[in-house]
Amino acid sequence: MPVFISYSRVDNSFATRLAMQLVKHRANVWIDQWELHVGDSLISKIQDAIQGASALIVILSKASVESEWCKKELNSGLIRELDEKRVVILPVLMEECTIPLFLREKLYADFRTDFDAGLRSVLEAIARVTSDTLIRTESPEWHVDWAFDWALTGRNDFSLTLTAVEQAVGQPFTVLTVIQVKANAVAADRYVAMLEAGFDWVERAILLEFIGAAINEKALRIRLEDEKAQKFSVRLVDKSSPAVFDLEIVSRRLGSDTGRDIVLDIGSQVNVFRAHQQEVQKRLSPREQERVRGIRALFASKGPNPRDYVAC
Repeated sequence: MPVFISYSRVDNSFATRLAMQLVKHRANVWIDQWELHVGDSLISKIQDAIQGASALIVILSKASVESEWCKKELNSGLIRELDEKRVVILPVLMEECTIPLFLREKLYADFRTDFDAGLRSVLEAIARVTSDTLIRTESPEWHVDWAFDWALTGRNDFSLTLTAVEQAVGQPFTVLTVIQVKANAVAADRYVAMLEAGFDWVERAILLEFIGAAINEKALRIRLEDEKAQKFSVRLVDKSSPAVFDLEIVSRRLGSDTGRDIVLDIGSQVNVFRAHQQEVQKRLSPREQERVRGIRALFASKGPNPRDYVAC
């Protein structure tokens, strides 16, 4: 999801330069001068953009702190921070100015004397709040670190890999799990179609649902007795088309031998990751959510549907 840039029109040159540098570093940016067109509703478009953004970069300058429009955008971001209990607003100090009261306790990216140094600070900050491929999920008893990546090496060659490292509090070992998903040509073609439409992330979200449903249906639990890796295979077959996904699950324990077996619930692990992805999607604007539902319905009518998948 994009990063929203809030700025005063007086600071247009700085805002454009910052936006272009973020795009150069592969960040997804929403800035009004690129997104708004003649006839658009300013309030509706900007409201949707703020609601759907991963973060709000607020450019602080003499002009912006006096701008009523910038104040409204800042207030919207503050409300989201309170509601979601996470960092949403990322202050950027462009020049000496009076910093708004509710931002004074925040560390800001300082662009006053060194643009490159300020840019590095922003890139580090947005990486923490926008990434949906590097994730940590936590509870009082354990935490799981996730990495999520995919490869498209040819039109008919698509694969996805989930890697998880689970650490229980107070235990001298960790558990490494790798889930490799390979798609056949039909499923790969659908992914390419999604990619070309700009909704490849929707296809990956659907695929995660398939994986979780299949693993939960099998109630897959892996017993780790020693250092040896345990491997399992699951195939997802679509009942209404030739699309097929092959899953290979490999788990192993690392660290000290406690003399006790470890029983790993793969379904619970995947469910935690799915829940995170679903939470990310909830931050989409209502319009974007409607577009996602439309894309899902379109591809469900032409091919695989989550309800039509069976594990074998």
